[in-house]
Amino acid sequence: MKGGVIVTEKAVKESLPVRFKKTINDPLKLRIAGNELKNMVLTVFKYVILIGVSYVILAPVIGMIANSIKSDADAFNPMVFVLPHFPTLEKYSLAILRLDYWSTALKSLLYTATITLLQLAICSMVGYGFARFEFPLKKLLFGCVVVTIIIPSHTIMLPLYMTFMSFDPFGIGIRLTGTPGIMGTVIPMYLMTLLGCGLRSGLFIYIFNQFFRGLPKEIEEAAFVDGAGMFYTYSRIMLVNAMPAVITVTVFSIVWQFNDVFYAKLFLIPDKTAISKRIASLQGIIANEDQILSLTLQELYRDAGAILVILPVVIIYLCLQKYFIEGVERSGIVG
Repeated sequence: MKGGVIVTEKAVKESLPVRFKKTINDPLKLRIAGNELKNMVLTVFKYVILIGVSYVILAPVIGMIANSIKSDADAFNPMVFVLPHFPTLEKYSLAILRLDYWSTALKSLLYTATITLLQLAICSMVGYGFARFEFPLKKLLFGCVVVTIIIPSHTIMLPLYMTFMSFDPFGIGIRLTGTPGIMGTVIPMYLMTLLGCGLRSGLFIYIFNQFFRGLPKEIEEAAFVDGAGMFYTYSRIMLVNAMPAVITVTVFSIVWQFNDVFYAKLFLIPDKTAISKRIASLQGIIANEDQILSLTLQELYRDAGAILVILPVVIIYLCLQKYFIEGVERSGIVG
């Protein structure tokens, strides 16, 4: 009832425009309109989630970039929130000098590249073996591979440290560092990678295993009929067809090895080889060498150094982005 007048459903329908009357009277059009409304709501919801997650991920990076180009006046100006009033690259110049950036970055990239190539070779062979061969305790051994993915590295840091502290075959440590053991060198990382237990090697073995299992066995059978051996089939045929998985592992390995701080500190790897470890001491170096004692200004130089450190990885990812996404979709990491 409205103003003393009873409003019926028929009266409401008659008051609607002709277009809406046709939609209400036609069940098919009504269903289509409902689906369109549902799709619109889902689209809005997706964009809200996407924008929210993007903000959470990108906000710290945007803040670091903004801080790295602030001048000293902007640092102490309460009116400056994100964009500086007097942008400058002075912080980058000093960070490059104190990090010995070009030399350290080159050595870090060479170290990362060699570890990545070694991981590709070892993990692809192990993954291919699990995918194609039958041998005793296969399921148990593959379960051990999965366990290495699950167990945090911090739980085994003490055994690793004690092992490599006294590990000195053929007097390598004495020849390189003058002291027994191979701590203080990159040898522990190379040994672990060579034995298939390096940084995230378990995950990489799993990726290759999943990808090789998805390739048809007819490819190998045709190669065997043509007289190809097992290693030739793996290296020249199967590995070539597994290029999406190779790209995926390459990107993951480069990013994690380049940014690794845990193993760099555990094995006392020199700062000139691990730039991610060197960035941690940048504030102290600037405070001592340049007598910049303000913590606010030190943080600006630290942010500039952090941007310089992640820049090579970002460039590598942008170059391999297309192949990386394809590899993730086909290697069984998700879904």
